[in-house]
Amino acid sequence: MFTGIVAAVGKITSIQPLGNQADAGVRLHIDAGPLPMGDVVLGDSIALNGACMTVVNKTPNGFEVDVSRESLKRTVGLDAPGEVNLEKALTLSERLGGHLVSGHVDGIGTVRSFTPVGESMELVIEAPRELARYLAYKGSIVVNGVSLTVNRVADTAGGCEFSINLIPHTVEVTTLKHLAAGTSVNLEIDLIARYVERMLSLKN
Repeated sequence: MFTGIVAAVGKITSIQPLGNQADAGVRLHIDAGPLPMGDVVLGDSIALNGACMTVVNKTPNGFEVDVSRESLKRTVGLDAPGEVNLEKALTLSERLGGHLVSGHVDGIGTVRSFTPVGESMELVIEAPRELARYLAYKGSIVVNGVSLTVNRVADTAGGCEFSINLIPHTVEVTTLKHLAAGTSVNLEIDLIARYVERMLSLKN
């Protein structure tokens, strides 16, 4: 489990294919940047842009993870070198600063706009239709591993459009600063909403 509070911005420095088959996965080499690695051991979970990955090797400046072809198909930002949001798995002794996050990407959204509003930034994203029922005003959503609050929701012909207000601190300490209209992002819906939907569907 995670909180959606990004601990550091790291970087995918290289990508190594795990085989010659079309369905082979890849090994990502991650520079952890300022993320403390002293307590990380093999088998630990670290979220990369909101996707939970298992540490398979530690390096002098970071770690390595293996990503299956299925995971690559269902996420963005893990198939090329570049910056990634990093968060180590939650422990029971830590504060839950964001919300309960599983690290399982539910769908891919598309940024419609990213514009200044006063001192903050308004981020508008279109989510796939199948995620629309989980999005609610003042509800929680994870975008590229960052726990955020939904400020507006509007159903559209293609799915659901929602907006988020990003304070300067969030923009500064995450990779969200690089977003622009047309950018694809990883989305994870609220864990509680998922269970509520399941319970209601059985009841009916």
